[in-house]
Amino acid sequence: MMEKEILEHGLNFNRRRFLSTMSLGLGSVALGSLMIPGLLNGGDRDDAGFTPGIPHFAPKAKRVIYLFQNGAPSQLETFDYKPKLCEMYGLDLPPSVRGEQRLTGMTANQASFPLAASFTDFKQYGKSGTWISDIMPYTSKIVDDICVIRSMYTEAINHDPALTFLQTGSQQGNRPSMGSWLSYGLGNENKNLPDFTVLLSRGIGNGQGVYSKLWSNGFLDSIHQGVQFSKGEDPVLYINDPAGMARNERREMLDQLAQLNQMSYEEFGDPEITAKVKQYEMAYRMQTAVPEVMDLSKESDDIVKLYGPDCLVPGTFAANCLLARKLSENGVRFVQLYHQGWDQHGNLPFEIKSQAKDVDQASAALVTDLKQRGLLDETLVIWGGEFGRTSYSQGKLTPENYGRDHHPRCFSIWMAGGGIKPGMVYGETDELGYNIIKNPVHVHDFQATVLHTLGLNHEKLIFKHLGRRYRLTDISGKVVRDILS
Repeated sequence: MMEKEILEHGLNFNRRRFLSTMSLGLGSVALGSLMIPGLLNGGDRDDAGFTPGIPHFAPKAKRVIYLFQNGAPSQLETFDYKPKLCEMYGLDLPPSVRGEQRLTGMTANQASFPLAASFTDFKQYGKSGTWISDIMPYTSKIVDDICVIRSMYTEAINHDPALTFLQTGSQQGNRPSMGSWLSYGLGNENKNLPDFTVLLSRGIGNGQGVYSKLWSNGFLDSIHQGVQFSKGEDPVLYINDPAGMARNERREMLDQLAQLNQMSYEEFGDPEITAKVKQYEMAYRMQTAVPEVMDLSKESDDIVKLYGPDCLVPGTFAANCLLARKLSENGVRFVQLYHQGWDQHGNLPFEIKSQAKDVDQASAALVTDLKQRGLLDETLVIWGGEFGRTSYSQGKLTPENYGRDHHPRCFSIWMAGGGIKPGMVYGETDELGYNIIKNPVHVHDFQATVLHTLGLNHEKLIFKHLGRRYRLTDISGKVVRDILS
């Protein structure tokens, strides 16, 4: 018997012996592949030891809904109460406080930096006694369900790099977004819907742009990119069959296309070929799944009342929050909402009240809705923008009208569910709301903590590209364990 035949005979014998002695045999293998998608994808194992689709440890959260407030809401009018600003109203920000901080071109040449007290009042709410602004009355009702972090900070001072940094871990583009990393790391729960979806809305304020690079897959396979849902009749473009094509004809065409792509893959070995096949198949399945999940007509009157009447108006933040609940409920791993209009360099009192009215009720309703459905414990909800706003006024200061410039040194966000301690405030800024004095949380720390709630070690969620091992948190970041339940 030739050496090759002996080897094959030995391998076959070992396989037969293994399967015959397994107590559950193939049944256990099948069950494992159903419970942990990607369990059998040994060929996809990263050389650092990471296997896509399998968490590093038991997760608290299964999914994320990120309510991103694009344009950077002022923490001083929402979650960071600073009565000292009332006492020092109109006085110049002390140079000792400002230090050598880099300023934007919009205020660097100001003759003075007059401190601006918030136009709105704050009160304490809940068992936690958390200070919340009067422009957030609905959020005040859920303070015992959320964790407010007042000590976030970033290096980026302008919108695009700061926004890109929060979403991708880098101030430059062409990196995978957080949703793409989770799709790569955990796989999907629903084969008929994408792992990562994006919903856009806009308020009346200065709308900083959002771009597709924010939900890009970067150097990961294209199957991990975010899928934008629109408010039109076709929520996802280009997934419907062409006119005159029957469903069975579409199925036959995809089968033939898959065969051709398989031949191409065998010849060139490009993994993007198989990723394209997966996208075609996903689009085919989404034709049925998407219209069903996007249909809000069957929501009860109680749900409509909870989210507010705007939840039935396509494209509003309220409608997107309700859709986010439905998508998450149906197994979408990461749902990203962007609400534009928070860039208040001037006319802040009027514009921020309008923005708050757009998002306050629906944001609180989402948390309440998930909680009453028993889904909040397994769903991480995040609310916040890309950086904070200055405690001094940009330009002329009057009680009725003022603005605030960009401020990367400190800003506030809140998180709820998914392994986060409820009813707490973490971090503290100085009495003027300018510098962090307790428990700073860097953007990479925040990202590491989000991954941790989903059972992923941020230092091991790695993808090798062009000879370098990349990760969402780059070369830094630590889990903020004090806020974990």
